Amino acid sequence: MSEPPHTLHVDAEVFAKLQSLAEPFVDTPNSTLRRLLGLTPAPAGGRTPSPAPRDQSHSPRDPSQSLAPLIEDGRLHVGQRLHWHRRNLGRMHQVLVVEGGGLRLDDGTVHYTPSSAATALAGNQQNGWKVFATEAGIFLKDLR
Repeated sequence: MSEPPHTLHVDAEVFAKLQSLAEPFVDTPNSTLRRLLGLTPAPAGGRTPSPAPRDQSHSPRDPSQSLAPLIEDGRLHVGQRLHWHRRNLGRMHQVLVVEGGGLRLDDGTVHYTPSSAATALAGNQQNGWKVFATEAGIFLKDLR
């Protein structure tokens, strides 16, 4: 079993330097650091999953932004995988629906809105309702 990922806090100057060294729309802070440190790239699919999810964002201020109603009425289920195919980047993100309507990312963080999860994956503001789809190809926005 692999060791879970760690949280690293850096000041604004260090973060700005990391951003300047990152390849836009491709690198994550982790992949930038791995390259700078001479480490091999992370395994395909990104980061090593954490055995225990950590709460990254609290319940949404607006309950209509939560997946909980979709789980309650059976349109989604706990344990279901959602996908985001980023054609321009040649990258596929997968998230897991968890109890309470959250989405667990590969790094173990849990986000309680699709947009928070998508934003965390992309590193910039995203509408998760428009990018995440079920394995059948149905976008979350169409399940509402």
